[in-house]
Amino acid sequence: MTLDVIGAGFGRTGTLSMKVALEQLGYDRTHHMRNVYASAEQVRLWHDVAVGNEPAWDDIFRGYKACVDFPSSTYYRELLDHYPEAKVVLTTRDVDRWYESASSTIYEMRRLMPSWVLRLIPRSRRMYELVDGTVWDRVFDGRFSDPVHAKQVFLDYIDQVKQDVPADQLLVFQVADGWEPLCDFLGCDVPDRPFPHVNDADTFRRAVTALKLVRAAPYGLALVLGATAWRYRRRPF
Repeated sequence: MTLDVIGAGFGRTGTLSMKVALEQLGYDRTHHMRNVYASAEQVRLWHDVAVGNEPAWDDIFRGYKACVDFPSSTYYRELLDHYPEAKVVLTTRDVDRWYESASSTIYEMRRLMPSWVLRLIPRSRRMYELVDGTVWDRVFDGRFSDPVHAKQVFLDYIDQVKQDVPADQLLVFQVADGWEPLCDFLGCDVPDRPFPHVNDADTFRRAVTALKLVRAAPYGLALVLGATAWRYRRRPF
């Protein structure tokens, strides 16, 4: 199986909605960062890419007809070389809204990841290294927290995709555009249902809250142990 559609849009440009839309159009399954998180094999394969090993694209995308979202999206040139007949969909959105969304969700999760979790859980450490190596360090030069820099990377990237991909293989798309331009580009019938709009911001907010609790856990434990020790020191024998 080869990839028929390569999603070149950054994470937080409607990529989860695009995943659902493509699967409804028959591109089943569509690869997304969620698939990486859920699979130890995907973590291993993408970690190899992150540390500079030769990408095993056919292994990574075995069973998939399309891909969207980080980490695959910013490898669109390599993927188009490997799957030259694929069509490329570049999802975009307003740059300021994109940065606000990305910084409060996917980047906030990366920023809050406790160092003790990375030390104790090898899979979490590999996932952290994977995302840094394929996204934050590779694409944003480790400077995503600088909004001026990150927004310029976003805008320059869109221009670069337009230069790199032949016009007849590229669709620049916003999820608000709906089914018609996407279906026309892919040669699909327009479904008799609304275009999916999947807003997973609440999921990320819950994950961020959970990470804050995890970060605080050692301090809470230290307070409990300290209070217990103090009580025992004061206990008469």
